[in-house]
Amino acid sequence: MTGIDHNTGTEEIRDRVAAQLTRARERSRALTDAVDDHDLVRQHSKLMSPLVWDLAHIGNQEELWLVRDVGGREPVRQDIDELYDAFKHARSARPELPLLGPAEARGYVGEVREKVFDVLETSPLEGRRLLDGGFAFGMIVQHEQQHDETMLATHQLRVGPPVLHAPPPPPGGPTGPAEVLVPGGPFTMGTSTEAWALDNERPAHQEHTAPFFIDTTPVTNGAYANFIADGGYADARWWSAAGWAHVREAGLVAPRFWERDGDRWARTAFGVTAPIDPEQPVVHVSYYEAEAYAKWAGKRLPTEVEWEKAARFDPVSGRSRRYPWGDEDPTEAHANLNQRHLSPAPVGAYPAGASPLGVHQLIGDVWEWTSSDFHGYHGFEVFPYAEYSQVFFGPEYKVLRGGSFGSDQAAVRATFRNWDYPIRRQIFAGFRCARDASPGESA
Repeated sequence: MTGIDHNTGTEEIRDRVAAQLTRARERSRALTDAVDDHDLVRQHSKLMSPLVWDLAHIGNQEELWLVRDVGGREPVRQDIDELYDAFKHARSARPELPLLGPAEARGYVGEVREKVFDVLETSPLEGRRLLDGGFAFGMIVQHEQQHDETMLATHQLRVGPPVLHAPPPPPGGPTGPAEVLVPGGPFTMGTSTEAWALDNERPAHQEHTAPFFIDTTPVTNGAYANFIADGGYADARWWSAAGWAHVREAGLVAPRFWERDGDRWARTAFGVTAPIDPEQPVVHVSYYEAEAYAKWAGKRLPTEVEWEKAARFDPVSGRSRRYPWGDEDPTEAHANLNQRHLSPAPVGAYPAGASPLGVHQLIGDVWEWTSSDFHGYHGFEVFPYAEYSQVFFGPEYKVLRGGSFGSDQAAVRATFRNWDYPIRRQIFAGFRCARDASPGESA
């Protein structure tokens, strides 16, 4: 993240913003330069936009907010605003639009970025809520990194030889007991102080939980394979009515990208097919699959409140931390983030990132489904636009937490909230289980 707070000086904020903008653009460039122009403009899945749309959309949002609004400058390409408005055209229809070609898109985002750096140098970074702490710039950094993760998901859906490369994640290690007790009582959820936190993370408020147990690690490939072997996909007992209807209609028999290889399972990831690692968290499962596994295991999915309490609550001090390990920004020792690797790491790979209660890998590796619908907190206020969060509030979307190996640390916090339809499987999503604590267990 940024570590920016009210004590951070203006010049330091400028330096940090510039570094974050540069990091995000290097990643966008790497994801789009990895393929030829044909792959840039084609649609690899109806669920996703062509990569070239994402690239120009990144530039258009940057132009709208930083060049025109914050900077008060003349438009660079006002004529393309509607083409790159995510609410105007469904992803499936975007290839039919008169989009900017690869060279034109690259030129456009480059021109916008030059103007943005000029705006950054001249902006007071105060006097408007949009400017305080560099929020508008931080919002755009996060927007680009979120689209970079979307483009990474598009790469996963791409058919062909591998074009992305990264070292394997570190090995796993001991994780202690399978589950830990999270004590009942109040804790502070959300934030009112994180400079770049988005509107749905605000305001900080008190929540109360009963005592509950939560798994110390995400559910692994090996554990999920046992659910499959026990006939989990063919047994209606484990599925909600909506989940069972979907699994039958879609013909699901395993996580997305899994296939049988003799008497074992293999998974294709970014063009490489290999046997599943039983110790890695399962990924590319829908909410319905996570829910069914949890019921089969005699447990349930955690609520969003429970997830955040497990991730932030320090039982010694009673305060909520920025991250499970403390208040310092993530490092390579804490979490599998920043597209540093192209898969989740085996459980126990990041002992330095564990929470005070001993819960591992809450940040990075896989987004974790919760049982909660997406809604605003009490006191929610739209800022700076309703289309970021508010238009998605309701029972259609389930909340995911924690980020994935494809998330950047600028766009992941222990308060950060993601959401998606419960059928989605192309995202880098997994889960962990929870269960109620009986009176004897919570004593």
